[in-house]
Amino acid sequence: MADPEKGTEATPAPTQEEENMSEDEVEVDEDEEGGGERKELVDKLMKDPQVLAALQTKLRRFLGTPSGYISSLPTIVKRRIKALKKLQLQYTDLEAEFYQEVHALEVKYDKMHQSLYEKRRLVVNSEHEPNDEECDFPSDDEEEEDKGLSKDMEEKAKIDEKEESKVHDFDENTKGIPEFWLTIFKNVDLLAEMVQDYDEPILKHLTDIQLKFHDQPMGFTLEFHFKENDYFTNKVLTKYYEMKCVPDKEDPFGFEGPEIFKCKGCTIDWKKGKNVTVKTIKKKQKHKSRGAVRTITKTVQNDSFFNFFNPPPVPEDPDEEMDDDTQALLTADFEIGHYIRERIVPRAILFYTGEALDDEDFEEEEGEEGEEGDDEEEEDDPDYDPTKDKAAKGQPAECKQQ
Repeated sequence: MADPEKGTEATPAPTQEEENMSEDEVEVDEDEEGGGERKELVDKLMKDPQVLAALQTKLRRFLGTPSGYISSLPTIVKRRIKALKKLQLQYTDLEAEFYQEVHALEVKYDKMHQSLYEKRRLVVNSEHEPNDEECDFPSDDEEEEDKGLSKDMEEKAKIDEKEESKVHDFDENTKGIPEFWLTIFKNVDLLAEMVQDYDEPILKHLTDIQLKFHDQPMGFTLEFHFKENDYFTNKVLTKYYEMKCVPDKEDPFGFEGPEIFKCKGCTIDWKKGKNVTVKTIKKKQKHKSRGAVRTITKTVQNDSFFNFFNPPPVPEDPDEEMDDDTQALLTADFEIGHYIRERIVPRAILFYTGEALDDEDFEEEEGEEGEEGDDEEEEDDPDYDPTKDKAAKGQPAECKQQ
C-alpha cells in the first residue's frame, strides 16, 4: 500500500517476534566481533603472575566484609554484638597465653630430648658403638627371616644387595652412619630442591643439626655442626628464628597461634675459591662510539643450599611493605626452618630410612589419580579397614608461617 504523503510504499511495522529476533541477532553479532578478542585478552592477563597477585590482593579486601544486614540491625542488637566481640577478644587473649605455655612445655621437654639427640650424634659419627641391648629392636629383615624366605625371595635379596653395593663403597668396616644428614636432605623434597650437586661434598661433612629453644623473645636456633673440611673454617653455622605469640592489634581475630616473623643467618668464612654461593661470569661489552669490545668479569649469586644462611633482611618497621620477591623468599625460609625444627631434628632416623615421608602427599596423589570404582574395590577387599584409613588421614596442626 502506498503512502499518500511520500508517494512510496509504506514499510509494515515489525512484529514483536521480529523485534526480539533482531535484538538477539545484534547481540550475537557483537559477541562474535569482540568475544574472541576479549577471551584471548583475559586468558593472557590471567597467566600474568603480577595480574594474579594484584587480583588476589583486591579480593582479600572483600573477605569478611559485612553485608548491609548487620548495619540494618536495631541499635540494641548491635550493642549485644559488641559484647560478643569483646568476649571473643578475651578468648583470643587466653588462646595466646595457652600457646605461650605450650612453648614453655616444649622447652621443658626439649631439655630431656637433648640427651637422646646426643646419643644419636655419637652413634652417627662413630664415637659410640651401640651394644646388643641398645640394638635390640626388631627390623623388617628379621621379621621376614622369622616367616621364612622362599628360594626365589632369597635370590632376589642377594641381587638387591649387589645392586645396593654399587651405590656406595660402604662395607662391614664402615664406621658410624656415613652421609647421614646428606641422605636425609636428599630424601626430603623440601630440602632436596635446595641442594645442588656441588653442595653435596660439603654436606657430607655435616655431623649434626641441633635445636635450641629460647623464651624471650620466643623462638629457636638451628645449629649445623661440621667437621673440618676444605670449604669453610666455621665449625657451626647458625640460623636464628624469632616468633611472636601476641594477637595483632589491628587484626586480633586473625590470630592462629605462634608464627615466625623474623630470621637471621650467619657469616660463612669460605676458603679461597670455595664459595659455592657465588659464581663468576664473563660478559662482553662494546664501546658505543669506538666500537671496541672488552670482556669483564662479574660475580653473581649462585643457587646453593648455603644461601639458607643468608636470608633477606626483615624490615624493622612493621608498617614497611616488602616487595613480592622478598616476601616469597622469607615465606619459603620460614617454612623450611619450621619443618627442620618440627620434623627433621626430632625424627631424623625415620627420614634417613624414608619411613617418615609425608603420608598426606601420597594420599593427595592417590585422590587425584584415582578413578571411579576405586572405592568399590576397597569395599570388596576383605583386608580393607575404613576406620584405619580415616585415622591415617588425621594430622596435628602446625604453627602458622607468615
